[in-house]
Amino acid sequence: MAWRFPPEWHPQDWLWIGFPHDPAEWAGVLDRAQEQIAAFASAVAESGQEVRLIVRDAANEARARVLVSEKVKLERRVFGDIWLRDTGPLILADETGDRMALRFGFNGWGGKYQMTGDQTIGAELAASAGLDVMTADWILEGGAIDTDGAGLAVTTEQCLLNPNRNPGLSRGEIELRLARDLGFSRVLWLGEGLLNDHTDGHVDNLARFIAPGVLALPVGTGNDDPNAAIYADAKTRAEDFGLKLRELPSPGRIEAGGRVEPASYMNFAVTTHLVVVPTFGSQHDADGVAAVAELFADRDTIGLPADAVLAGGGGFHCASQQMPAAP
Repeated sequence: MAWRFPPEWHPQDWLWIGFPHDPAEWAGVLDRAQEQIAAFASAVAESGQEVRLIVRDAANEARARVLVSEKVKLERRVFGDIWLRDTGPLILADETGDRMALRFGFNGWGGKYQMTGDQTIGAELAASAGLDVMTADWILEGGAIDTDGAGLAVTTEQCLLNPNRNPGLSRGEIELRLARDLGFSRVLWLGEGLLNDHTDGHVDNLARFIAPGVLALPVGTGNDDPNAAIYADAKTRAEDFGLKLRELPSPGRIEAGGRVEPASYMNFAVTTHLVVVPTFGSQHDADGVAAVAELFADRDTIGLPADAVLAGGGGFHCASQQMPAAP
């Protein structure tokens, strides 16, 4: 039986989203981060797709209920970071329509962020969906890979070859595991991820497949874009690989407290009826949202503020994980 990892644009039964709860994670911006995640959850729910918003405790459940649409379902569970793209289950499907959940080892993004519940939330969510859970024998976060649904995966060397993840595995051995566990027959290796990305360069901030063999990439905007060279290197590698490219503007230089933030429109979330693009108060926001909308003509596309969510280390894609519909 051959299991495969469906692309994100495959129809979804529901979307899991994590709700911010830790004041230390969002120092000074927790309320706004909650409001921005609630707006994301509400938009997806109002589009006609089920949303399961994961809340930490009774107090956060009450806070979320005030903020979200009545169509959003709340589930109280123990978890640490909200980044369910990395701690949640990856759902695989086979040609018969069966689905199963795959969990990888998780070490807090290379040992940097260890929080109670992040090791167990993936299996707990899978069990709540009635799925069998298989555990792989190596470390991988969902945001570190993207697939075109036709056997091709994209990732970054900065993350998957980082010694803080799988120091005993070579590039070739990682490719073999990606094939064995997720059904990928080819891997495009990009180089560095965005500057100051605490995930060590997750690809979902840099490059996203939008169709089989078609990759979306940012283009630097402004002379001071901190990631212009990274975008150019990714473009060269993708072109050399033989892919079709669609280029989007970047938000440009986004800073908070004098520190360059890893802001990216590429961290959009694709749902069954709607694509949600993070915005940052940049002069390029409207162009970024419009460019993403052109990639998904079969869905509505909206931009929602995500600067407070970014302050905690991620975006809308990072905070969500889809349950693909049975094939």
